[in-house]
Amino acid sequence: MRLPTIIFALAMAALAAFPTSAATYKTPKALLEALYSYDTDNSDAEAPSPYSAFFSDHLNKLLQIDLDNTPEGDVGAIDFDPVIAGQDGAASDVRIGQPILLDDKAEVEVQFENGAEVTLFYTLVREHGGWKVDDIANQKGDNPWSLGALLGVAQ
Repeated sequence: MRLPTIIFALAMAALAAFPTSAATYKTPKALLEALYSYDTDNSDAEAPSPYSAFFSDHLNKLLQIDLDNTPEGDVGAIDFDPVIAGQDGAASDVRIGQPILLDDKAEVEVQFENGAEVTLFYTLVREHGGWKVDDIANQKGDNPWSLGALLGVAQ
């Protein structure tokens, strides 16, 4: 093996060792693809959400406030998995729409199957050199919601 190949292999191994929270997503699509392929078993148990590595500072702060204000043993404002829009299941056949970009914000529609067709609307922000989720909303059905509204904050 030549020296440049060895150096490249070592660099790739070092990058793989970094935790997911260190990942920077250069495009909205890259962020959402990583989010929907993420295994929540790898999450930081101390984080306010299993998806904190993908969430903006603002959203993580709101989730932490909710967690801090929730009595021991209670669930809090978010009693479901917002990424799959339900208690159980998994997202399959994930389709990520074309982002609508405006400066350091993006709006993206994501559709997938989880027992039924689900459409979620993501608000993303650019921070720390990459894209992060700032809100998730389900505007369809009898009970529309957004994380910001559920956490009591106008987005």
